[in-house]
Amino acid sequence: MGTFDEREKGFEAKFAHDADLEFRVTARRNKLLGLWAAERLGLTDAESEAYAKAVVQADFEETGDEDVIRKLIGDLLKGGVETSDIEVREMLSKKTAEARDQLAKQG
Repeated sequence: MGTFDEREKGFEAKFAHDADLEFRVTARRNKLLGLWAAERLGLTDAESEAYAKAVVQADFEETGDEDVIRKLIGDLLKGGVETSDIEVREMLSKKTAEARDQLAKQG
């Protein structure tokens, strides 16, 4: 019975680790997306950091990425920056990979 319990605890620990990693990747990705959009909007460094935090916070509105995508598209268009759903989704994918790489390098 001990071996089974150890395996179960191991699986639970891996699941918790993987869930934590995905949360951190998503938060990092959203920050990177916010910084990308802030650059396109011509924001200052301080404004860019604040905007990136707002993008991270926007992800807590609903499950999935649609809340972040809507925010980015809306803010870019409101700021006079031409963009599209496709461009934002492509950047989302690119920034996800970048976030994973950055977190992997941190260990």
